[in-house]
Amino acid sequence: MPRRPMVTQLNAAQYDALERAIADGRRLAVWRRGTEFMVVVDRLRVTGGREALETHHPTTGDKLTLYIDELEAIEVVG
Repeated sequence: MPRRPMVTQLNAAQYDALERAIADGRRLAVWRRGTEFMVVVDRLRVTGGREALETHHPTTGDKLTLYIDELEAIEVVG
């Protein structure tokens, strides 16, 4: 099984937008394996050399951990 890259391929502008969304409690649309998730990010953490978004659903409150290196796209929506 191939190893995952230790550094995620987000650029500085994308990290700035992600950090601002986290600080402001704004919603993100994220795509993973062709599925769109609408989430609010509670925190960004690094575990095992991978960056993870600790999130919750804005309506139900269900928790979800999303690893940045598995995401196809991230968009701040509101």
